[in-house]
Amino acid sequence: MAKPKDAVQSEMQKNSGYNIQNIILVVGATLLATLVLMALSSLSGGFASSVDTKVPRRPAISLPVMIHLATVIPAIPLGAYVLWRKKGDRLHKHMGRVWAALMVTTAIASFWIGRPGSGIAGTGFSFIHIFSVITLFSIPYGIWQIRRGNVKAHYQAMQGPYIGLLVAGLFAFLPGRIMGSLVFG
Repeated sequence: MAKPKDAVQSEMQKNSGYNIQNIILVVGATLLATLVLMALSSLSGGFASSVDTKVPRRPAISLPVMIHLATVIPAIPLGAYVLWRKKGDRLHKHMGRVWAALMVTTAIASFWIGRPGSGIAGTGFSFIHIFSVITLFSIPYGIWQIRRGNVKAHYQAMQGPYIGLLVAGLFAFLPGRIMGSLVFG
């Protein structure tokens, strides 16, 4: 017996990956990647720099910021791809491991980014560091859940840090923060 047209359509929507949650993730990742690329171009003098243009000297970026940027920039598109593509095959597992390592490194490096005497109670930490703590708990929890066979809990545990990555990344571009200063001056 043939399935009703509505059932086939909803099954296609389920399998296609096109739902509001995935669209929001892709739009957020695209926006964040655009802002990161703007910040990186600003380090080289901006989009319209030429040989004749005098570029004002910016303070050197610290090692923790370099490590953080080097791991967070590839984690954005890789995380979107891992969350969006087919689950459970060998490629998903390998790419997921790389993404998890990038996220844990990003989270650890973030604890050395801050201005002493500022932030929450003068610690140098801001509310964005909450995402780092959540990531350091959520990634191992997600790995533990998939090893127990709990696919739904694994997906939720891995989706949380990715959403946190996007939110923290967007907040990093606020005026007065390192990335905000690079993009907006």
